[in-house]
Amino acid sequence: MGFEITIQKSENSRIGNFDPQNIGFGKIFTDHMFLANWDGKTWTNPRIVPYGPLELSPATSAIHYGQAIFEGMKAFKNMSNGKTLIFRPLENCHRLNRSAERMVMPSVPDDLFMEGLTQLLEIDEEWIPKTEGGALYIRPYMFATDDFIGVKPSETFIFAIFCCPVGPYYNKALKIKVEDEFSRAAPGGVGFTKCAGNYGASMYPTLKAQQEGFDQVLWTDPVSHQWVEETGTTNLFAVIGDTVITPALTPTLLAGITRDSVIQGLKHLGYNVEERGLSVDELKAACKNGSLKEIFITGTAATLISIQGFGHKGEYFEVLDNGNTDASQSIKNFLDAIRYGKAEDVFNWNVEI
Repeated sequence: MGFEITIQKSENSRIGNFDPQNIGFGKIFTDHMFLANWDGKTWTNPRIVPYGPLELSPATSAIHYGQAIFEGMKAFKNMSNGKTLIFRPLENCHRLNRSAERMVMPSVPDDLFMEGLTQLLEIDEEWIPKTEGGALYIRPYMFATDDFIGVKPSETFIFAIFCCPVGPYYNKALKIKVEDEFSRAAPGGVGFTKCAGNYGASMYPTLKAQQEGFDQVLWTDPVSHQWVEETGTTNLFAVIGDTVITPALTPTLLAGITRDSVIQGLKHLGYNVEERGLSVDELKAACKNGSLKEIFITGTAATLISIQGFGHKGEYFEVLDNGNTDASQSIKNFLDAIRYGKAEDVFNWNVEI
């Protein structure tokens, strides 16, 4: 199915105010955005318009009852030919639709997702930073728009995409707190989705951890608080001995696309990778006996960041100063080379536009 997308270009581009050497993260937005409406039966009025406010009713269903989901992805400049590369976009589309199914929202067809995305990037491609470590962060999202007060699935929705040029999300190794009181998700819940409420509920525990001197929370299972799950916005990897371990996916974990890329890439590079349960006790014991070489976290926004150390029940465990970053640096170099077109895309992950 093809979608005819109407285009209204901005009369006053803001790109002249954009300094690619001083980007930050999430505060600068490109000139345009993509929008489409679900009318209860089909997607209608796909359009690219100038980036700006949306007109919404005070009774908009998503605001009151939380039917809102999103994705995060990136586009890069091919350093050899200047073309735009989108990293694994269909994986984001498919994960968005898994979230949509759980949240009683309509699915977005692959072609609507890709046509809206590619046409938007063709218009705003000059916003993609050409600096080392720079990228265009892309935010597809969907939310309920019924003008109605009552707890029921909305019949109407908006699907939208906007973009922002970004630099590194973190600029240092992080200290994380192993959370043993609060829970991110529970069995049967929505932990595997990227719904807005998951992130809203995480802010208070994260704030408490930051007040204790940590940068992020390391979530554990909601029953025993003994099994590692993920951090606030990322998946976690630990290198113990000669094995890279990451918690196996469960319905309470988000299936990170960067996580999957790291697993495939590490195996391609010859590393032994295990997806299995990883307990807090195993991490602590490995740190004490010296077999814990490194911990690193992965995500679209964060990309790949080392963990300096972790705290648990009043005890702090130093990791980075006692280990090395061989595995994380190897896979970061491997992924960056593919994303920026510097090396062969052996997995055919990039979509070039």
